[in-house]
Amino acid sequence: MPTAPKKPRLTKAQQQARVDEILRILDEMYPGVTCALHHTSPWELLVATILSAQCTDKRVNEVTPGLFAKYPTPHDFAAARPEAVAEDIRSTGFFNNKAKSLVGAAQRIINEFGGEVPRTIEELVTVPGAARKTANVVLGTCFGIASGVVVDTHVQRISNRLELTKESDPVKIERDLMKIIPKDRWILFSHQVIHHGRGPCVARKPKCAECRLAPLCNAPDKTA
Repeated sequence: MPTAPKKPRLTKAQQQARVDEILRILDEMYPGVTCALHHTSPWELLVATILSAQCTDKRVNEVTPGLFAKYPTPHDFAAARPEAVAEDIRSTGFFNNKAKSLVGAAQRIINEFGGEVPRTIEELVTVPGAARKTANVVLGTCFGIASGVVVDTHVQRISNRLELTKESDPVKIERDLMKIIPKDRWILFSHQVIHHGRGPCVARKPKCAECRLAPLCNAPDKTA
């Protein structure tokens, strides 16, 4: 049985041209998009991002208004019992661990950073619940600091579909994306891809016929 011919390998210039075209199309599809998590301060976004682990942004946005009304400041969270906070965030899942992270985050931000969310990734990742992805979300959205590329499940999946990486580990995916996406696009790129993953490129059944990136996509499960 004959084997399928291998795709010709793109030159570095061709690869960059392809990335530039992907970015151009994303700009046309999702101009000016930003973080879908509702917030009015860096602290609120940090809380919302911690809650978003294994939970939809829609659910988080339903929970946070009541949560922030009950605990308006980091000091209120720091003084709360994790068991009480857990009941307030129960619907977001993994509520016991998240509650401990929120109380611990508030205490560290008060004790170590004067009550202000730190503005460096090195400091922010020392805050309970704030791994690299969370730190990138807060720094990029609230401070415009491009410390890296946010790699959530949408970015992970779509970056592989578009052959921007062959990796499955988020840290390695981020490293690959940081090499090929211009630094001044890191923040916007993540927001755009996340919106794309909630729109035509849904995980279970991508709507490839509606996707303007389809000509650049060679994913094996492309639909007609």
